[in-house]
Amino acid sequence: MTPFNGLGMSLGVLPRLSNARSRSISPENPTGEKGKGGMSTDGPAANAARGLGEGGLGQGWKVSPYIVLKPGDTATLADIAGQGAIQSIWMTMMGPPLRTLILRARWDGQDQPSVETPVGDFFANGWEKFAPVVSLAVCANPTRGFNCYWEMPFRSRALLTLENRGDEAAIVYFQINYTLTEVPEDCAYFHAQFRRTNPLPYKAVYTILDGVKGQGHYVGTYMAWGVNNSGWWGEGEIKFHLDGDGEFPTICGTGTEDYFGGAFDFDPGVLEGRRFGEPNRYVEFNTPYSGLPQVLRPDGVYRSQQRFGMYRWHIMDPVRFETDLRVTIQALGWRTDKDRRYLPLQDDLASVAFWYQTLPTAGFPGLGERDELEVV
Repeated sequence: MTPFNGLGMSLGVLPRLSNARSRSISPENPTGEKGKGGMSTDGPAANAARGLGEGGLGQGWKVSPYIVLKPGDTATLADIAGQGAIQSIWMTMMGPPLRTLILRARWDGQDQPSVETPVGDFFANGWEKFAPVVSLAVCANPTRGFNCYWEMPFRSRALLTLENRGDEAAIVYFQINYTLTEVPEDCAYFHAQFRRTNPLPYKAVYTILDGVKGQGHYVGTYMAWGVNNSGWWGEGEIKFHLDGDGEFPTICGTGTEDYFGGAFDFDPGVLEGRRFGEPNRYVEFNTPYSGLPQVLRPDGVYRSQQRFGMYRWHIMDPVRFETDLRVTIQALGWRTDKDRRYLPLQDDLASVAFWYQTLPTAGFPGLGERDELEVV
């Protein structure tokens, strides 16, 4: 029987023994070495652990629970040598806006990041106001307790960094849990790419992902959607162009709220209101694979400047491709005329695409300047 390598964890394999070695990187053990945690004597919380007389605290008493990331600096969160996989990440932070903190991951010595995204969007919190997220892949717990459980294999090196593009220092707490073990040949590499268009040009189609080359599978979408029109905004179709598809995709959705696991505007009043007098209102929801965890309501249910955060994880139904992949979504609402015609929207759209693929990673389009990322 083939020994269990400790990857692909689930309740079904939890009883199995493995020779995989558990390790964890945090400010209290920045290298993840065995027996090297909690040794700091001069960390940022040393004053809190100071002693008064002989009975004071000190080394081993939470001397380095966080790092201070100055404006313009980039911190190395983890630099892991060997073969294995990151299995969970926990983070929280105080200071500059979340869109100014950029998370990157590079696998096996690549210069090109395979992950490049503002930290809030990576954890399904694209708007500055915190939203709780309860799902299998990502959890956001009170307050700004950001967790992800995407498995991230590597074969020789994993490098995770965090850049501060803000004007003030960031206080960053983090824990990166990983295992050192043999990685099977058929394991692909985790990727996450952020994009934003604000505003989307009239009749343009928003691109979630493009330029992917290699074999892999698409596993998730997060969108921070800012609506600039009154009325319902989610009629647009998501489209997956696979392996040389031209104008027409292989996979075509039926509507934005349908793709993100809801129906009929996320609004009970659309159906129940006709029979039971339900008022129009958006309803937030969280499920293991899809959700609408955030609705910001500045001036009414169907007035302009609504903002939404939505996720859809393709854990049970990954979208597989052999050579290339392009993912788009339409921003589509309704006109106010009596003919019930569609209205192409000019909204503020931001997204993170999550997928696995073989290396090398193709170049990303770039995040733009800090002001282009700003949430206002």
